[in-house]
Amino acid sequence: MIEIIPAIDIIGGKCVRLTRGEYSTSKVYSDDPVDMAKRFVDAGCRSLHLVDLDGAKSNHIVNHRTLEQVASRTPLTIDFGGGLKSDDDLRIAFESGAAMVTGGSIAVRCPDTFLRWLDTYGPDRIILGADARGGKIAAEGWTATSDRDIVPFIEGYASHGIRRVISTEISVDGTLEGPAVSLYRRILDILPELWLVASGGVGSISDIATLDAAGVPAVIVGKAIYEGRISLSDISRINLSSC
Repeated sequence: MIEIIPAIDIIGGKCVRLTRGEYSTSKVYSDDPVDMAKRFVDAGCRSLHLVDLDGAKSNHIVNHRTLEQVASRTPLTIDFGGGLKSDDDLRIAFESGAAMVTGGSIAVRCPDTFLRWLDTYGPDRIILGADARGGKIAAEGWTATSDRDIVPFIEGYASHGIRRVISTEISVDGTLEGPAVSLYRRILDILPELWLVASGGVGSISDIATLDAAGVPAVIVGKAIYEGRISLSDISRINLSSC
């Protein structure tokens, strides 16, 4: 059974969501990320996807205090991303309580650095963020899109030992219009052993069921929870089934 991983995206210390990665669409859903995280714990969630959107835009970690508060006050296993560009950023993230970090732009722009992190910390702590727009790799807080196809991009890192990948199709992110199922099927057809986390577009429980049927092991859900499309009781039921 697929695992639901709730998302908390942070701007200015508050829980927000964007649409298609555009900062101008930012909507605040809570002033208290710790309280929100505790609600997810009560719903049976074991993991949390925490994104520093200020960091992604600033090219260095910004909201590490929020990470520290959530990590110290909940039992959640936190995957942290956004603005991780240097060894110092990575150190701060781990010291602040991240169990894993996701490298997206760094893997696109500075592969040698990302591979060194992978070699130093291992594939259980380093996640590849393979975000795409129309199947082409995007970076820099999703403000830049390359001409590189997502599948060979992931394959290249899988050959170096990456086992965990979070993939967001930006064109549907925050739209609640449904996830890019065909993209995830394409990835898993080539890399069936990958621990692939789908992200973007989920608007209903039926979307999650479709991803589950496609063999996707986990899905990140954000706006659908905050907009009431998927309830915490739904999450509790599904995550208890996945244990």
